[in-house]
Amino acid sequence: MDELIKENNSTWLITGVAGFIGSNLLEFLLKNDQKVIGLDNFLTGHLANLNEVENEVSSRQWENFKFIDGDICDFNTCLEVTNSVDFVLHQAALGSVPRSLEDPIKTNEINVSGFLNILVAAQKSGVKRFIYAASSSTYGDHPDLPKVEENIGNPLSPYAVTKLVNELYAKVFFQSYGINAIGLRYFNVFGKRQDPSGAYAAVIPKWIAQMLAGRDVEINGDGETTRDFCYIDNVVQANIKAALASKPESLNQVYNVAVGDQTSLNELYDILCNLLSVEPASQKKKYLDFREGDVRHSMASIEKAKELLEYNPEIRVGEGLKNSIDWYINHFNLKDKS
Repeated sequence: MDELIKENNSTWLITGVAGFIGSNLLEFLLKNDQKVIGLDNFLTGHLANLNEVENEVSSRQWENFKFIDGDICDFNTCLEVTNSVDFVLHQAALGSVPRSLEDPIKTNEINVSGFLNILVAAQKSGVKRFIYAASSSTYGDHPDLPKVEENIGNPLSPYAVTKLVNELYAKVFFQSYGINAIGLRYFNVFGKRQDPSGAYAAVIPKWIAQMLAGRDVEINGDGETTRDFCYIDNVVQANIKAALASKPESLNQVYNVAVGDQTSLNELYDILCNLLSVEPASQKKKYLDFREGDVRHSMASIEKAKELLEYNPEIRVGEGLKNSIDWYINHFNLKDKS
């Protein structure tokens, strides 16, 4: 994939560049000598993520990065950042199902109005490809496993509604204006730079922090809920391959981005205990109520992405968790985290 991207001397826009996924995309692109414009308002992103990327690349590569402190909810800002851009990697969003239940208006403002702003701006600027972060939450209450792109159910949260609306807008904009857009339905992404703190922290960084601090691990439900956990490097691969896809039939589609595995929360707990050399009997588990708006089971079919994008997730859950733990230990004193 590195050779593929180095053949394309392009300018990329990453929205949400200071976030978990955005900063990993930035690191990959800069290491491959691409020019990048990054947009973030630090609502959920962190300056520390950008500082870390700067330390990971050469000074010459860092000079290819232009950062703009701005908001996708401002249309003029969106026009500014999409000007003279080849590819848009739209990652900016207000994530979390529980947060959307608490504040559906803010979630809609960022995830729908903000999405529409950047999509319109990209269309007016004539970008080559518009790649956007979709979500597995779109499958809602559809019972079938594995999840296949064409079969979705009813959304179970305001967040899921907003991500479905993104897909509808992208489809209509291709039909109406000819903009080439590809949606990537992320399944439980994890890895370095994922924030372990805060009320809406994802399960893997949150549990790593709790275990390293010797605190109880909080499990929503009975622990038999399953997820298709996907390491960040696989997600970076999917974004780049979507942007540079050569098959005409690959465009204006939505793809699952996952590994095609199914891991229960109880299994995840045992894996983390093993990797951290913690005896499960000594690490206390605290089972909570099942979280409102969550689906019970999730696993993706990735056959469509394999066929049309040549997506090949190389890092499975175990290796990804080991990499993640190593990063958290090296970058945070998690024992001080609450």
